[in-house]
Amino acid sequence: MPISLPPVIQRYVDASNAHDVKSILACFEDDAVVRDENETRHGKIEIERWASETTDKYKFHFEPLSVGDRNNETVVTMEVSGSFPGSPIALDYHFIVTNEKISSLFIDS
Repeated sequence: MPISLPPVIQRYVDASNAHDVKSILACFEDDAVVRDENETRHGKIEIERWASETTDKYKFHFEPLSVGDRNNETVVTMEVSGSFPGSPIALDYHFIVTNEKISSLFIDS
């Protein structure tokens, strides 16, 4: 059965799977924060650089496995496959959505 995600998170997953950096970026608030691979990126300029680098480096594909709410976060467990050791792996994506945009994303490995 398909996983039902909040609309902006579904757009993020679809844009990521299409490796469409502009559409990925459109999912985020201007002052959003992304934490991934032990680094924190602030704002759209840094998030755009992160999105470009990770899509080029890993050629990833997301498959949502589950979704749940914890405190003020939507946590999506995704199977991530791509050009990296150990592929595929399951990672938890912790989203905070504000005004239909992602204001925070923490990727927990």
